[in-house]
Amino acid sequence: MAKLELPAGLKRLRSRYRLVVMNDDTYEEVVTFRLSRLSVYSAFSMVFVILVGLTTALIIFTPLKYYIPGAGSDYASVTALKRLQYRVDSVAREDALKNQYILGLKKALSGEAAISLDTTQLDIPPATLISD
Repeated sequence: MAKLELPAGLKRLRSRYRLVVMNDDTYEEVVTFRLSRLSVYSAFSMVFVILVGLTTALIIFTPLKYYIPGAGSDYASVTALKRLQYRVDSVAREDALKNQYILGLKKALSGEAAISLDTTQLDIPPATLISD
């Protein structure tokens, strides 16, 4: 059987290269790597995927997710926020009514309040005796 010939692009990806790190003073080899273009591309791709995964995990599992528009607005938190807002409004209204009552009471006790009758004065003619 005839052996299949690889395309030129795949041959270049699989061809081996040697990366040597040398000490500049003594010309001694410190580290030697046998690499191919395919292994370098794979390593960079793997590092990229890991960095994207770590960044995504950092955003999802920390309070950073609330800086993304729409991420922190689930239904439960919106209803809880509306319930709290309603309670704050009712407490503020109740506080205003109590303050108004206390101010009115202070004016009444100190005599500053102008007393106005809430009824109208009726003009009743004097009684006359009717004799038949």
